[in-house]
Amino acid sequence: MNPLHPTWLPTALPTARQLEYQSWEMGLFIHFGIRTFHEGHTDFDGKAMELGRFNPAALDCNQWARIAAEAGMRYMVMTAKHHDGFANWPTRHTPFSVANTPWQNGRGDVVRAFTDACRRRRLAVGLYYSPADVSCPVYSDPKAYDDYFIRQIGEILTGYGEIDMLWFDGCGSEGHTYDWPRIIGEIRRMQPRILIFGGADPDYGWVGNESGLAPTPNWNTVSTVPISIQTPAADPVRDGRPTWVPAECDCRMRLNNWFYSDRDEATVKGLHELMGLYYYSVGRGRNLLINIGPDRRGLRPDRDAASLLAFGAEVRRRFGRPVLSEDAFTRSGNLWEGKPARPGVWADHVVLQEDLTRGEHVRRYRIQVFPTHYGAPITVFEGYNIGWKAICPFPLVCAREVRVEVLEADGPVELPTVRLFNSTGEETARE
Repeated sequence: MNPLHPTWLPTALPTARQLEYQSWEMGLFIHFGIRTFHEGHTDFDGKAMELGRFNPAALDCNQWARIAAEAGMRYMVMTAKHHDGFANWPTRHTPFSVANTPWQNGRGDVVRAFTDACRRRRLAVGLYYSPADVSCPVYSDPKAYDDYFIRQIGEILTGYGEIDMLWFDGCGSEGHTYDWPRIIGEIRRMQPRILIFGGADPDYGWVGNESGLAPTPNWNTVSTVPISIQTPAADPVRDGRPTWVPAECDCRMRLNNWFYSDRDEATVKGLHELMGLYYYSVGRGRNLLINIGPDRRGLRPDRDAASLLAFGAEVRRRFGRPVLSEDAFTRSGNLWEGKPARPGVWADHVVLQEDLTRGEHVRRYRIQVFPTHYGAPITVFEGYNIGWKAICPFPLVCAREVRVEVLEADGPVELPTVRLFNSTGEETARE
């Protein structure tokens, strides 16, 4: 056992649906609602928001989905209801909804437009629903609010086809008591295949920050999950039993705001920062969920969209064509050795994936290269978990052989992906 990380748990087993989620790797988060039209408002600030201001005259969810798909995203998650309680669909349970706004004379439905757009682009459909609701008059009565919660969420779970993901934000619920067994039971009855983020029975969970950064190691098997930026506490999962709960790294495209603002366009993340987030999330086996708040037209802001598209193109450029793939590696025990057909190969990344169908077993590994011409192997990377994916960067080297060695494991190891990449544009081989 590695003395630096002595507390890992024996592996749990993922469901096929959880592995499908992990294979999506990247998604687009969409914060859109009444707050989009109220500059400067923040969570729980108590300021009133007028329904008459909600009027996204050019709303185009197909544009959102097109940009997401072109950037390489596989899913989208939109705020059906945020903490303010405004419903982006014509709910029967509160007047604080699109039905009482000027937009489309009260006949519009953002959730309908969003779910339809996702399906046109073959993106998995995710809906964010805040358990905390500052506008609900019965929120302070736990039993009455549980009834309200189930009735209202039932509208979006039964009226819009199959929903792939339901995203529960823990923020604002500190100290509130929910009947989670009842709520989750009803949700899974209505949508048996749904993946739940957060709550008391999560299929996937929060990484613990809103910066898009996963720590290392970061195991898929956990006994607790963090719940909110407002508390350092973590809640036990299934009575603290080891449970497969892969983490998701959510972050904003802009520095501070989830919803659109006129005042922060200069803070849109550039290509280098986005690539850094990719390495610290997908590169550490975690999904990356990047937020863009549509503007008051109902469209993606141009600068945010351009940055996202440039990011997707750069991911494809760096990792679209390996210089050495699995068929060039031979295995002996837990050692994989790859030799290029030509005398040397230039590389600066190795990408690995572990077969997780029987759980996560790699606990520590290293990557070595043999220098061109002669010499002993040189270690260029060491890591702990491989999980769904490990992107292992190192300075550009020319090697006559590459080794991947699993140094510690608590069970049988299979690596279906062992690939070598050169992201620099230098010559990929030399005599």
